Amino acid sequence: MVGRVADEVVLSDEERTFLEAQVRRHKAARSLSDRCRMILLCADGLQSKEVGARLGVHEHTVGKWRRRFVKDRIEGLTDEYRPGRPRTVSDAQVAEVIERTLNTAPKDATHWSIRTMATETGLSHTTIRRIWSAFGLQPHRSETFKLSTDPLFVDKVQDIVGLYMSPPNRAIVLCVDEKSQIQALDREQPVLPMAPGVAERRTHTYIRHGTTSLFAALDIATGAVIGKCYKRHRATEFLDFLKKIDAAVPEGPDVHLVMDNYATHKTPKIKAYLSIEQARPCDRTVSVFVAEMNRPADFSTSLASGFVTNWDMSSAIAFESEFSLAVAAVDN
Repeated sequence: MVGRVADEVVLSDEERTFLEAQVRRHKAARSLSDRCRMILLCADGLQSKEVGARLGVHEHTVGKWRRRFVKDRIEGLTDEYRPGRPRTVSDAQVAEVIERTLNTAPKDATHWSIRTMATETGLSHTTIRRIWSAFGLQPHRSETFKLSTDPLFVDKVQDIVGLYMSPPNRAIVLCVDEKSQIQALDREQPVLPMAPGVAERRTHTYIRHGTTSLFAALDIATGAVIGKCYKRHRATEFLDFLKKIDAAVPEGPDVHLVMDNYATHKTPKIKAYLSIEQARPCDRTVSVFVAEMNRPADFSTSLASGFVTNWDMSSAIAFESEFSLAVAAVDN
C-alpha cells in the first residue's frame, strides 16, 4: 500500500530570500525561524521524517507546516488568530472612558484619577489604567507653553544664535544677566557635618543678614566671568557694571552684549551710554520670553545650586567675598 505523498515545496527567489533572512535574524521569534528552517529543508527535497530528525521535531509537525506553506505561502507560517477569552469591555465603553477623560472633570477635583474614573464608569481601576496607558492619557500631568509676542522674535533668535555659533572676527561676545535679592542666610545652630550613612544636617530656621544682587557677564569664547555684587538692583548699578565691563575688556575688538529685556536695561541713561561713541558695546536684547538663550542664567543657576544653597553667611559682605572667590575659581 502506497502512503500519502508529501506536498512538493517550490520556492521563488523572493520567498527563499525572506526565509533565509528570518533564519539569520537574531530578533526573529524562535517559532518562526524554526518553521522557516523546515520549509527550506523541504524545498531541498528532504522528506518530512528527515527534516524532523535534523531539527528535533516530529514529522507530523513538519508535515503540518509543509501543507500550510503550500496552501498560503509565507502568510501560512504565522500563527492563526486565537479568540481566547471573550472581551468584557466593549468599544463603546472604551470610547466613553476616553471622552470623559478628555472633555469632563469630576465635581470635586480638577482632573480624573484612575479610581474616580473607575467609580464613575463602573469599570475596574485596572481596566481604566490599561485604557489610559493604551491611548497615552495622563490627566494628572500638565505642561506649560508661551508664544512670544515680539514681532522681531525670529530675527533676534537668528542674531543671538549666530553670535553664539559663529562670533564675528575681532569681537567679544558677552552675555549679561543678573540675579537679584540673593539672601545671606545663617543657620540658627551649627551645621552637623556629613558622616558615613548620615547626610549633612542643618536647621530649617535661619537668620537673614540682608540681601545682595549679582551682576555677571560671561565671555562665550573663553568662559571667563566678569561679576560684581551690588546692594540694590537699579539702572544706576547696571550702568556702573557696564563701565566695569568696558574697563575689563581689552581695547580694539568690538563688544557684543546679549541681555534680556529687563526694565533696568532700557532706561534712557543705559541707552545713552550704549549709544555714545566712546562706549564700545553693541547691545543685542534677548526677545520677550526667550531669556533662556542668555547663558549667564545657567551660571547664576549653578552658582545658586552649588554655592548659595549651602553657604552660611553672617552678612551680605561675607557673601560677596565668597562670591568673588567662586568667580575666580570659575575663571581658573
